[in-house]
Amino acid sequence: MNGDTNGLDFSPEERSRLFEQIYPSLQEFCIHNLGWDCPVEILRDLWLPLAMQLQAWRHQIYDQSQRPLIQGILGGQGTGKTTLAAVLAQILKTLGLQVCQISIDDLYKTYGDRQRLQQVDPRFCWRGPPGTHDVDLGIAVLQQLRQSQPAEVPRFDKSAHGGMGDRALPELVAKADIVFLEGWFVGVRPVDPIAFDTAPPPLVTAADRAFAREVNDRLRDYLPLWDLLDRLIVLAPTDYRYSKQWRREAEHRMMATGKPGMSDAEIDRFVEYFWRSLHPELFITPLLDQSSPADYVIEIDAAHSPIRLYRPGSPPRNP
Repeated sequence: MNGDTNGLDFSPEERSRLFEQIYPSLQEFCIHNLGWDCPVEILRDLWLPLAMQLQAWRHQIYDQSQRPLIQGILGGQGTGKTTLAAVLAQILKTLGLQVCQISIDDLYKTYGDRQRLQQVDPRFCWRGPPGTHDVDLGIAVLQQLRQSQPAEVPRFDKSAHGGMGDRALPELVAKADIVFLEGWFVGVRPVDPIAFDTAPPPLVTAADRAFAREVNDRLRDYLPLWDLLDRLIVLAPTDYRYSKQWRREAEHRMMATGKPGMSDAEIDRFVEYFWRSLHPELFITPLLDQSSPADYVIEIDAAHSPIRLYRPGSPPRNP
């Protein structure tokens, strides 16, 4: 994997020492929790350097403010953001740090609140876009964790109400050294509404553009939540359209086990709904250029594999 890992400023000897320390427990974690062997190259070139960087950022934050690091992880469906967060948490645990993982999905409004939203505006037919989350709850939880106070971290049960989902019992987190907030639009900011006048497909009709503008307006409510993030890592597929292919593969695998799933046509409508709400070219692409607030970008290929790590504005180089 190519990348800018040299910019993480850790010696080969230090990486080698930590690799030997971490590999056995991470191999066991990958087999039992992810169902596959720990990939040695990805561990060496991506996961371990990132974990070491997170450890350094956390120490810097703690030395200055005596509080945890709040780390944002942005990635669309199939990019591996949840897996990355889980693996980094396991590595950091081995390094003696406690990690609290929160998904933007955990902040969904209750089933009842989302039903009322849909009655007022039927365009919010699926959970996911800005407007379907309890932003105030997310802010309150992050502020508690930032102040090193115990917090009831919300959890969401996607299987409730026939798959519509609802709040589950919260998890009491007494202390965290690092907090991950991960999700498909974490850190994304509103764009100039004029961008929708010439937006790419599937934003093709006046109704499409009106919905996109409404979601763009609702995204402003999330800015106080993003302002609590100390750092941001972006997982970016080399082609955003891979998400449709990845969703089809996931549905086909699920149906092969005898479980119900969506048809390819239903998948297309589902994925394009999210593109209409926050189109990747309008909202994610700006996070990849040199003026981006992101600290690192991880490029993902068609096979879900990380192929490049770089800092926006810096040319990638071999590790």
